[in-house]
Amino acid sequence: MILDETITLNSGVKIPKFALGTWMIDDDQVAEVVRNAIKMGYRHIDTAQAYDNERGVGEGIRTAGIDRDKIFVTSKIAAEHKDYDVTKKSIDETLEKMGLDYIDMMLIHSPQPWKEVNQSDNRYLEGNLAAWRAMEDAVNEGKIRTIGVSNFKKADLENIIKNSDTVPAVDQVLAHIGHTPFNLLSFTHEHDIAVEAYSPVAHGAALDNPVIEKMAKKYNVSVPQLCIRYDWQLGMIVLPKTANPEHMKENAEIDFEISEADMDLLRRVKPLDYGDFDIYPVYGGKM
Repeated sequence: MILDETITLNSGVKIPKFALGTWMIDDDQVAEVVRNAIKMGYRHIDTAQAYDNERGVGEGIRTAGIDRDKIFVTSKIAAEHKDYDVTKKSIDETLEKMGLDYIDMMLIHSPQPWKEVNQSDNRYLEGNLAAWRAMEDAVNEGKIRTIGVSNFKKADLENIIKNSDTVPAVDQVLAHIGHTPFNLLSFTHEHDIAVEAYSPVAHGAALDNPVIEKMAKKYNVSVPQLCIRYDWQLGMIVLPKTANPEHMKENAEIDFEISEADMDLLRRVKPLDYGDFDIYPVYGGKM
């Protein structure tokens, strides 16, 4: 089954290749969402300090009826934390909120604070190294099993690689049909850094693309299934977000293969229009 597939990260830690994203799922609702996902076979749950739902995600994990070591939990350091002590404190706060003894993977959410994304050339190289050292120490203390980054570009990754003892295990980035960071994928492959694709359905924008729609019909699958399979075939860990149990089940039913010719066609799809969601920095907006 797709939900059972794992890869081994450069840190030696095994990670399920299919995850549930929880962005924009309210804290008072997310516990039930997580329980439903785990009951369905999901074994990788992704949250973040910025989502304001770590408490609920932790509750869902603790009450799912599955041994803790069978569930891979990812959270992310708030993008504004570019200081050793602040980062270290935030890790302890995440553990306390979630009610967990350890986090499987912690990521730096963004190389820049969100208010500077798409507006500033400052990549916070020293601040990211300070946060990274705090995360390395948390690994040594048994609070985190492995560490990585999110939304990091090549130069941001090089800063960590050249100036620390730990190569990031993962770079979690926006990757979908119409927006595939091929140069970054090549660089991460060279350095044995796994790539996680968030928003594989482009926050719904892919649903209205005629090329993607036509291709989905050809394979007799839904547009989300085609989009998720595209990222999967490019070797990425995928984390579609949904609170709907039916969509959760459908999203994981991607046991089909897109032909190489069709993959080439999908690689050339033009950038998608995110509509109202283009206000978010990850989609090109500004805070």
